[in-house]
Order: sequence, then structure tokens, then C-alpha cells
Amino acid sequence: MLSIELVRNNPDAVREALERRGEHAPLDTIVSLDAERRSLLTELEGLRAERNRVSREMGRMSERPAEMVEEMRRTGDRIRGLEERVKETEAGLETELMALPNLPLPGVPDGADETANTVVSTWGTPRTYEFTPLPHWDLGEHLGIIDLSRGAKLSGSRFFTLSGAGARLQRALTAWMIDLHVQEHGYREVYVPYLVRRDTMYGSGNLPKFADNLYHDEEDDLWLIPTAEVPLTGFHRDEILEPGTLPLYYVSHTPSFRREKAAAGKDTRGIKRVHQFDKVELYKLVEPDSSGQELEKLLEDAKDVCRRLDIPYRVVRLCAGDMGFPSAESYDLEMWAPGCEEWLEVSSCSNCTDFQARRANIRFRPQAGARPQLVHTLNGSGLALPRVLIAIMETYQQSDGSISVPDVLRPYMGLDTITP
Repeated sequence: MLSIELVRNNPDAVREALERRGEHAPLDTIVSLDAERRSLLTELEGLRAERNRVSREMGRMSERPAEMVEEMRRTGDRIRGLEERVKETEAGLETELMALPNLPLPGVPDGADETANTVVSTWGTPRTYEFTPLPHWDLGEHLGIIDLSRGAKLSGSRFFTLSGAGARLQRALTAWMIDLHVQEHGYREVYVPYLVRRDTMYGSGNLPKFADNLYHDEEDDLWLIPTAEVPLTGFHRDEILEPGTLPLYYVSHTPSFRREKAAAGKDTRGIKRVHQFDKVELYKLVEPDSSGQELEKLLEDAKDVCRRLDIPYRVVRLCAGDMGFPSAESYDLEMWAPGCEEWLEVSSCSNCTDFQARRANIRFRPQAGARPQLVHTLNGSGLALPRVLIAIMETYQQSDGSISVPDVLRPYMGLDTITP
């Protein structure tokens, strides 16, 4: 959430930054609601002070005049009326502020959509084959490790099942990535709930904007997480972290649940875009002056996974109009899939500055006794499945339809080759 002080003091700068994202926000309404709230609070505080003064005066009287008692009653009624108006105004102001995305940092390139994104680096050379590489849906069917029809039978379109070496490969890949991030990159593994409360969704920025893309249990008002970023943002909600606590690095493996409404009709073949998928999420809470550097380190940790799998990748810098709602700066990491002949996004690494921390009320003390400040939060996949599975299957396929297991995964798989 944006700071109301920022909107109040710099409405033109905020408007310009939001327009870079393609947002035309009702800033005049927000400024007006803020002015009304402050005016009401001033009036309310004055009445409360007057009531306290008269109460002290009446306490010294042996007999209370009837007109003074009546005036106190009327003052109490006015106070209650003002308190209700303050609540209504604050609720309206919060609703408007909650709908505003984060502001892009100055260095973020302009652009309305993904066509304005820029490739900033590449690594590796796509392999050449003496045969025509197959897409993962044909490979999976040939090997008996991916079953799209049974996924559809169980749950409908955009669901799938993995079995045998397919399920084993996903499990091995997940375990290896977590071990890498914990043992070499310095993250702490966290197991989190897959269902969270409404305020946890608000804290991460998924509500209210993305309610239609989330799965919701109406009876208990619990929401299935679209990513581990959501519970990890809520992990320190309403806390003040003591000096020396930051930075905090977390890694968590969870399923992710998304309706994918916006993608209807796209990428319907295979397992590229589905309603349920697994992901290893990287999450950081850091001091504000280090968040830019921490984003580069986060991206490097995700890139390290690609390099160790020996799969070509590229890094794409997102323009202002293509960034996620809470992000102030983002990079996408894409792996090459030779069967599909396309770059697949396997991670999006973002600096959310203090946007989520303000919504979730996460603060820290830079020194003992210092005034608490908002932390900066960062997140990125490290990496996301099943797209990494797609890239592995298609990159390491062999002429007989088998798949050679990447060297780093062989100790976790217990085999070198996936065969029918």
C-alpha cells in the first residue's frame, strides 16, 4: 500500500508514476477523503478535550447544573456521530489506497505491456539435435510419466497427473533446489499453510484486486495460496523486528493455486499453464537501503539453479506496465524449451520496497531504542514447476525418446535415464 503522506504531499508525482503503469487512479478522491478524515479528527479531538475539561470541572462541583449535564450529553452524541463518520471515511480511504499498485522505481523502463520488456542478459547455447525434439506432452505420453487426460478426468481442464519417474523427477528437483538455497545461498526453509486468512491475502497485495483469480473457501473464509509469497509476507505481520535481525532469507516449497482466467484459450497443450503447480519460493525481508542490491542477489540465486541444470536462460527486465501489482522493479528468468521452441518463465524476481510491509505492518528498529521503520520485501521463484520440468524433459531428451537425468539430480533420482 502506498503511504498516504506520499499521496497527500506529492499527488502529481504519484499520478505520473501510476500512469507509467497504465493506471488512472482517483487521487483527487483519495486526497479529498484524507482531508475530510483529518478535519473530522481535529473536530473530534477538540470535542473530546472539551468534554474532559468540563468533566473535571463538574467533578469539583457539589451539585451539577442541569444545563451543564445536558450539554455534556449533547457533546457525547456529537462525539459518537463523529467517531462513526471517521470510521466510514477511514474505511473509504483504505479501500481506495488498497486498490493502488506499487510505484515503479525511477530506473524501470517505460512501456505498456510485455512487448516493451527488454532482454538484459543470456546464458548458454541451445542444444542442437540430430532429430526433431518433441514437446513435453508427447514425451510425457511416450514415457508414461505425464497424464493429461486423467488430470482432466479428476479435476477438469488445466490439471494433470505425474506418475513413476515423472513424479520422482519433480520430487528430486524440489528437494535439490531447497538444499541448494539452504546450504549454499543462505536461506532458511519454512513450511507454511496452504490456506490463509483474508488479512494475510490483503497483506501480500492479492486482495482485493485479484479475488476472481483465487480459490476461496466461503464457509471458513480461507483462501488457497497462489504462491508461498503470501504466507511468507504474513509470517512477520504486525511485528517489530529488533536490531540485527535483518536481513531475513526464507525458502518455502508449496503448491500454488490460480484460476488462470486471464489466460483462457492460451497455452492449452501440456502443463505450461495450469491451475495447480508446485513452486520453490525465495523471500527476503531487508533494510530499505539494501533492497536494490538484494534484488540482484535474489536474481543470481535463481540463475544459479538454471546454470547447474545446464539449461540456457535469459533475463528479461520488465517495463512499468507489465510488473506485478506489489512490485517496484522486476526481472523475469526464462528457460529455453527446445520441443515447444519457446522461452518459458520459471521465475519472476521482484523488489516490493515497503508496499507489502505497510499493508502487513512489518517494521524493524535500525538501532536499539530507534523509531521503527518499514522493512522492504523481495520475492522470486527459485524455481517454479512444472515449467522447469518441461525445460529438463525437452532439453535432455534423446533420440530413442528417453530422457537423460541432469547430473545434479542423479543423486536425488537414483537413476541416470528416464525410459518407458
